[in-house]
Amino acid sequence: MFELNRRGVIGLLGGAAAWPLAARAQQPIGRTGKTPRVGILMPGPATHSAATLDPFYRGLHDLGYTVGQNLAVELRNGDWKRDRFAALAAELVGLKVDIIVAWSTPTARAAKQATNSIPIVAGVMADPVGDELVASLGRPGGNVTGTTFLGPELVPKRLQLLRDVVPGLGRVAALWHPHAYGEQTMANIVKSIEDAARTLGMQLQLAPADGPDQIASAFSTMVKERADGFIVMPSPMLFGEHQRIAELAANDRLPGMYQAREFVDAGGLMSYGANLDDLFRHTATYVDKILKGSKPAELPVERPTKFELVINVKTARAMGLTVNRDILLVADELIE
Repeated sequence: MFELNRRGVIGLLGGAAAWPLAARAQQPIGRTGKTPRVGILMPGPATHSAATLDPFYRGLHDLGYTVGQNLAVELRNGDWKRDRFAALAAELVGLKVDIIVAWSTPTARAAKQATNSIPIVAGVMADPVGDELVASLGRPGGNVTGTTFLGPELVPKRLQLLRDVVPGLGRVAALWHPHAYGEQTMANIVKSIEDAARTLGMQLQLAPADGPDQIASAFSTMVKERADGFIVMPSPMLFGEHQRIAELAANDRLPGMYQAREFVDAGGLMSYGANLDDLFRHTATYVDKILKGSKPAELPVERPTKFELVINVKTARAMGLTVNRDILLVADELIE
């Protein structure tokens, strides 16, 4: 059901246009020859936005766009404060931007509530249909399209892989952000981890963190209740705090399974999921297609078809874990 690729390359349904950059450069950019203006709505602070947007800007550059030359950008940061998203989205609408790029489901929902006419490119959505952003993945049907990283579907696989690496994993904690997505998606995410833990014969402890200031106390609770390991549930906020989460896990010697390799690069034990850097970069192709006349309603939401398993062997040794050879052989990357 889940395909591992040792090259660690993400395959995306639909793909980017294959015609050469020179041909793309000859196409008219924007409407009536004016420099197109893209509004970008980010859920986190400026520091998080800079790192996340770097591959997106690289993707735009590969498609022939340079910010400040043939593309203008209006960037707004939400600082993880959901009550600000609506006002920021309305501000971008008031500026009459040509496209709104909204990172993650919460900002995309705010943008959709602010306009039904300006095209919205939503990056790394969790469950676009469940969160009522699109009618279907194949034919969105409205003014929203973009990419999804697959949220609830990968949770059981992550838990199984964590059990394969941590012997005697009887009590597992789930670090989760209760308001990361819409109610239906969050209910599906919780159900998926509860069902998986039950199937694997584990006791499950939910450790909520509704903001960055609650992460440390969530770890204290996990340690106090003697979790053998933990899994980070999908959340833009938790992803944005990956460095801090990996440090807390190391300090508490708590083996963790993460949603993205960025956690493992920061010292976390292991991750399984789409390569988000590639997914961020690929989101730029939607901006290109829409500026050239495509309608969001007719652009399928693209989802990853390959996922990478990354293991930090150095962290495993520090935690007294010996990763068995079978797991090492299927891992896409080992960090020494």
